[in-house]
Amino acid sequence: MDNQKRRFKATVDGKTYTIVGNRSESHMKAVTEIMNEQLAQIKKLAPQTSKEEAAILLAFNAISDQLDVAEKEAQAKKTPTSE
Repeated sequence: MDNQKRRFKATVDGKTYTIVGNRSESHMKAVTEIMNEQLAQIKKLAPQTSKEEAAILLAFNAISDQLDVAEKEAQAKKTPTSE
């Protein structure tokens, strides 16, 4: 992956944002799709939730998932592999 910064227009929950980063367009599209799917799921499960509350729940879930992955990686490094 190159380190060239790119601008990407992402439409999340009907609002367009310009994201600057070095990820590929396909990566950014995938992230946008997942965000919209998860926001729709949150709204379906809790229709009274405001956009701000839904965004906080989405961020909380994303960080929780990230922590789970980091813990699994740390555990894998501690566990000796059998050859």
